This record gives sequence, C-alpha cells and structure tokens, in this order.
Amino acid sequence: MTTDVLIQVRDLTKTFTSASEIHALNGVSTDVRRGEVVVVIGPSGSGKSTFLRCLNLLEIPTSGTITFEGVDITDPKVNINVHRQKMGMVFQHFNLFPNMTVLRNMTVAPVELHRKSKQEAEAMAMKLLERVGLADRANAYPSQLSGGQKQRIAIVRALCMEPDVMLFDEPTSALDPEMVGEVLDVMKSLAKDGMTMVVVTHEMGFAREVGDRVIFMDGGKILEEGSPEQIFNHPQNARLQEFLSKLL
Repeated sequence: MTTDVLIQVRDLTKTFTSASEIHALNGVSTDVRRGEVVVVIGPSGSGKSTFLRCLNLLEIPTSGTITFEGVDITDPKVNINVHRQKMGMVFQHFNLFPNMTVLRNMTVAPVELHRKSKQEAEAMAMKLLERVGLADRANAYPSQLSGGQKQRIAIVRALCMEPDVMLFDEPTSALDPEMVGEVLDVMKSLAKDGMTMVVVTHEMGFAREVGDRVIFMDGGKILEEGSPEQIFNHPQNARLQEFLSKLL
C-alpha cells in the first residue's frame, strides 16, 4: 500500500432541509490512500451512505471540501463528470439498463465517454465477465439474471471505465443471503489486486477480513476509525462498543 492520498475529505457537512433541518454529516474529515480498502460501518441513518455519495457529488455537500487526485471537486468551476469517470460506483440496486444485454450494459459508457472502439470495449468486457464467472451471460438481459449475478455485472460494468477508486454503497443489502458471498468474493479479489475501495456495508466479516481501515459513523460524525483489529477487538468509543455488542 502506497502512502499517497487519493481522496482528502475536510470538515464535510451535509444538511437536508425539510420540515426541520437534518444534519446528515457533521464535520467529517478523513483521507483515502491509493490501494487502501476503507470500510464504513454504523447504524442505519448514521450518515454512511450520504458520506459515500458526497465523494463523487451525487450528494452536494453543504460545506467542506473533497479533493480527488489533487483537485477540489467541490469547486463549482470543476467539471465533475470528468472526475466521475475515474470513480466507479456500485449501489444497493443494480441500475442496469433492462433493455440492453449484459455486454451492451458494460460497453455503452466506455464507447460513449472514453471513445474506446466497440471492439476494444467488448474485449475488455468479456475479460471482466470471465473474471466473475459470467462470460456465458454476455448476451442475456438483466431480467434473466439472479440478484447476485446482476450485482456482479454492476461491479464489472463500473470496472470497464478503468476507475482509480471504487465506491460501494451497501452492495449486498438487497440480495438474498446465499447470493451475498458471490458478490463479496468479487470485491475481495479486487482488494487483492490493489484497487482503492470505499465500502459502506453491514457485512462485518468483510470489514474484518478485507478492510485496511474501518470507519465507524453515527450521528453524521466519525466516532472512531482504525484497523479492523482495533475497531473489532479493542473499540474505545462507547457508542461503537454498544453497536458491536448487538452484532457480534
């Protein structure tokens, strides 16, 4: 793992105003280093997903800065779409185009955005499909796939853009329990290959085994962060201790 910082987050806040103000994020600061797997855990409503979605400005922060590869992407003058091409995003729900085959789902963005030739994009897509054991499903439509297969396709579709970081927002929470393992296996193999990853998840086994660093959030703040060993075996924060006592 190298020491250079890929994403730097400083004093990030996010307020949602409806009937009352909701402080989803409250002064969050952290760094994500190249090649690091950062796992974000915490109770529902703790701000985890809002934090992740702010990293590529799917949510616009109320204040604070996010620097990605040396560029402050919260600066309104920055063309965020250029930077998003280097940030793969995988959601709870698969967001595949239902009217396109698996192969077309994977090649549409590289061809349209990167101006890769169709042949280049398809060759890369097939290689990635082989990697996740789904080469035989290239011409299938999303409706013909299981939930686990769809999520594996969603991951390799993001990889087709050759991103510098992968952002995962609870990628297994919509899956049946027996399909969770096949998606986590793909994520583990990405981590082994040195992909920088920020993962919001309820899968504590994954956090323990694959995370380089675990961040515990509650109330829109980072209450504790450290190695999996520190977080799971020697938690300092009382709220973290209570959270883990209900899970482990």
